[in-house]
Parts: sequence; structure tokens; C-alpha cells
Amino acid sequence: MLDDRAKILLKALVERYIADGQPVGSRTLSKASGLELSAATIRNVMADLEDLGLIVSPHTSAGRVPTAKGYRLFVDTMLTVRPTHLDELALGARDLQPDQPQRVIASAAHMLSSLSQFVGVVTSPRKASVFRHVEFLRLGDKRVLVILVAADGDVQNRVIFTAQDYSQSQLVEASNILNEHYSGLSIEAMRERLRSDVDQLRSDIAALMNAAVQAGGEAMTESSEQLVVAGERNLLTVQDFSSDLGSLRRLFDLFEQKTQLMRLLDGSSRADGVQIYIGGESQVVPYEELSVVSAPYEIDGRVVGTLGVIGPTRMAYDRMIEIVDITSRLVSNALSQK
Repeated sequence: MLDDRAKILLKALVERYIADGQPVGSRTLSKASGLELSAATIRNVMADLEDLGLIVSPHTSAGRVPTAKGYRLFVDTMLTVRPTHLDELALGARDLQPDQPQRVIASAAHMLSSLSQFVGVVTSPRKASVFRHVEFLRLGDKRVLVILVAADGDVQNRVIFTAQDYSQSQLVEASNILNEHYSGLSIEAMRERLRSDVDQLRSDIAALMNAAVQAGGEAMTESSEQLVVAGERNLLTVQDFSSDLGSLRRLFDLFEQKTQLMRLLDGSSRADGVQIYIGGESQVVPYEELSVVSAPYEIDGRVVGTLGVIGPTRMAYDRMIEIVDITSRLVSNALSQK
């Protein structure tokens, strides 16, 4: 717990460091905070904040800079987002043509990048995973190949490992039940119906069908998800990264491979509103120098994707929150128009 004086000084330090990018000394902090405190008192408070892991002193400076933990406390308890009615967003909204969904996604990524001067990311809308036909093929002891055909003809194969061994006749029985009673349903609807039908099915068949639905859902999701990334080169001009080629190389690998980002944004899609991940705390993108501000977007009230801004921990979080929040609403509105 911090007293009011410590909170004011921490808030002033974070805001000054975000604005200037230079370690903040006690004299600067005294002016920025508006508190009439002696330099010795400020140094004592800063020492306490450092002991708490909220700020740290770089080796080359007597000033302090925030840690990821310090940024988190600042964002959670001290940040005030004031609407600024960004004119750039209104102009960018003209590029979000509802009759061209993929162009909407690409334009949104570039808009996020342009406004933030960092990296904009948007996942493409997830397609409804509607199942038409399934087959099971026994591969060996407790190994089954699931062949799933979607309504649009897309075929996905997934090997599953089962708790028990199934004969081919049992596999045919399970596929016949699925094809007769569940064809035409989405993966989500299949999962819900299986929950209610489980008492009417033999336990071994129910277990196999549940495993197949789970594997099919994962396969269809992977096949439909795409990530649009814009503005990676902006990081080359960010002071926090430009002096460390190793960090830059790791970041560009992250944007090239995309798998980690997809996992992070998928988690954000299940959240309500804007989410902020600071300094690797997501465990999915474990980079101490990186922050992600993201939000889900919808089509007709159903969450179908996520968008966000990726940049250094030293970012203007109030502005990033507003940019991401408004863009998510603009994208939702554009994609929901018929």
C-alpha cells in the first residue's frame, strides 16, 4: 500500500518518463509533482518505491525509471483516459468499407499503426465452424485420425489420442451418430448438444465424440485465423529498442512467426473491453520491454476477432486505450453493415 504522497510522486515520475524518455531525478520530480517537499524527502520516497520494485535506477543515471510493475500500478489506479475526439480516427473510418471485410481488417491495422506510431495488429474474423461430415480412422493403439468436412467443403485432419482403444466398428458407429444427428451444426452447437445428450450415449462413444469435437474446433479455428500486422518498422525509431539489436531481432521474429501473438489476442477476445499487457505479464509474449493494448471487435454483437497496438512499455497508455477502443467500435460497425 502506498500513501498519497508516494502515489503522487510515482504518477508524476511515470508521466514524465513517458513524455521525455529520460530517467527522472528528484529535482525534476519535485517540479512535476507540485509537492513542496525537500530533495531528501523525495529521495527517501523514491528509495521506498525502488524497494517495492516499482521503479529502478539505470546504471548510468541518478534518476529513476518505472518498471513493468510500476507501469501496471499506474495503469490500474492512476490513469485517467480523457476523450480527445481524435480527428485522425474519423478520417481513417472512411477506409473501412463494409462491402470489403478483408480491406476493413487491413485498413484497421494501418490505422492503428499510424495513430500510435507503433505496431498495429488485427485478427481476421473467425468463420463459423459449421460441420457437415466426419469420419474416424483407426491408426493404432489409442490413436485415431479425425477427418472433418466443413460446410464450405474445407477438410481438416487431426490425430487424437484416446483414453481407450477403439475398434474400427466403434469408430464407424460414432461417426454415423455424428453425421445423422449433428450435421449442419456449428462446433459450438455440437458441443452444447453433446452436453445434453451425454446420458443417452454410451460413455465410450460420448468420450470419442467429445474428443472429436474438441479437435475439430481447434483445427477449424487454426485454418480460419489470420493476423494482419502493420508498422513493424516503426519500432526501428523507438529509442527503447533502437539501441539493442538483440531486442529488435526478437521482436521482428515475433511478428514474423505470429503464433504467440495469435494466442495472446485469442485470450483478449474472451475479455470485456480493452486489455493491457505490460512487460511480458501475459506469459504468452514474454518480453519485458513490450506492452500490448488490445480489444475485441464484433459482427452483429458476436465477438469474431481482436485488434490492438504493440509497442514499448514506455507508451502513452491513455492515448493507446482510446485509439484501440474507438477503432474496435469502428471495425465492429463497418463489418456489421449489410
